[in-house]
Amino acid sequence: MKVLSIQSHVAFGHVGNASAVFPMQRLGVEVWPIHTVQFSNHTGYGAWRGRVFDGPMIEDLVAGISERGVLAGCDGVLSGYMGSADIGTAIVRAVSAVRALNPAALYCCDPVIGDTDRGVYVRPGIPEFMRGEALPAADIATPNQFELDHLSGLTSRTLDEAKVAIAALQALGPKVVLVTSLVTDATPSGAIDLMAAEGGSYWLLRTPRLGLSVNGAGDAIAALFLVHYLRTHSAAIALGMAGASVYGLLRRTAEAGSREILTVAAQDEFVSPTTTFPVEPV
Repeated sequence: MKVLSIQSHVAFGHVGNASAVFPMQRLGVEVWPIHTVQFSNHTGYGAWRGRVFDGPMIEDLVAGISERGVLAGCDGVLSGYMGSADIGTAIVRAVSAVRALNPAALYCCDPVIGDTDRGVYVRPGIPEFMRGEALPAADIATPNQFELDHLSGLTSRTLDEAKVAIAALQALGPKVVLVTSLVTDATPSGAIDLMAAEGGSYWLLRTPRLGLSVNGAGDAIAALFLVHYLRTHSAAIALGMAGASVYGLLRRTAEAGSREILTVAAQDEFVSPTTTFPVEPV
């Protein structure tokens, strides 16, 4: 299996491609990473160095891969933080180039916009691009709850509201949606939910809430979900496998008291999760 992963990258720590690439490789996937930004560290530290790249550079790199004659073997495209709308345009064009050679290839869009604590933190125009261009091109979308509400224009305070919001997102394009963090009035205190949807069916996975605040877990779960979906063609199975792995990753990180997720130290969790959780239809 081969995946083209186009998203941000940091030299220190694990967010964007620095969080997504290694878990996929650990699962035996050949990954072709293209970075939309290259920073010294993630922006949660409040200070960082580096630069945002541009759309033409992304297109140039995709063209170079295509010139190797290998693009037809690409099974999936994964995108995350885009940095600018012209990078988004380059990503959508990359998806078109892959699909022209392999119509069965899937595009997983992690629509990075913001989160509940920080609100919208991407540049102006990115949310509109996600809604108008990226999601219509996507087969899979992996928003967090804030992004689900923002993109659908709805709220997800109950399970029924979450279903309606997910259906609204699916109406934009992606047939499969994974909500990577969900808290409704049905979520017990001390727990957090993940919800996947496909073909009018919805599944819920509930894990204990861990006492940590780190960056990069969403990037990891989007990558893991894409790989497991490509292999199983089941949103329910992919939810169970990806959710268990990321819980194991975060549990190890919490136990160590680390500010950065322990992508390397906890790598066995990607292959054989220590703890699994039931996937329930809802």
